[in-house]
Amino acid sequence: MLNKKPAGSPLVVALVEDDRLLREETAKHLIAHDFVVHAVNSVSAFDDLAARVAIDLFVLDWNLPGESGLSLSRRLRESLPDAGIVLMTARAALHDRVTGYRQGGADVYLSKPVSPNELVAVLINLGRRVRPAISTPNWQLIRRDRTLTGPQPEQKIRLTSKETTLLVALIQAHDHKMESGALCDLYVSDESDAMMNKHALEEMIARLRKKIKAVRDEDSEAAIKSVWGFGYQLCLPIELA
Repeated sequence: MLNKKPAGSPLVVALVEDDRLLREETAKHLIAHDFVVHAVNSVSAFDDLAARVAIDLFVLDWNLPGESGLSLSRRLRESLPDAGIVLMTARAALHDRVTGYRQGGADVYLSKPVSPNELVAVLINLGRRVRPAISTPNWQLIRRDRTLTGPQPEQKIRLTSKETTLLVALIQAHDHKMESGALCDLYVSDESDAMMNKHALEEMIARLRKKIKAVRDEDSEAAIKSVWGFGYQLCLPIELA
């Protein structure tokens, strides 16, 4: 349910609240503050939602029909240790708040009526923890589609099979660095060519640099740099997806 998203993309909130009016008003307020909100009225409805949608933050009412919000909070904390969870309830007693933290694993316990602006502030703070990619965006390499995507929507590059193989190897290498000979050896079983030599490798990397540079800032450093007397190093933060 948690995933890394491109920098600047809205935080996705699951709101589980059985009071229809409160659910609609809360969702409307969060949407006005640039959250993407999926609002449901029960834990069973949430489970259906979570199977389809990647969620960043969870806002749960304690008293729900069927399984309680406290139970759901406990489940989420066990399966997603870094989840951002807000538990809302009319129970204002100290022992109830302690129960919410200790047994439910909630990050924040808010007593109803909850200030909409306080809820927004809480979610923004939790978002900084669950979505670190917002401040340090990475690129993603999708091997199946042979695509390299950046933090911005327009930063999408189609890769050849050889370029994909090269990037995967550099991503997984120690310090993202490999010798030229070892990179050439990646293609010994490639039936399309007899063998990759260092000159062909250099040309392929030059073409890949141009592809990446075309969708980045002009003053950005080279995505792949030559290491004299050794080989090449990947300098662009890329995650395998």
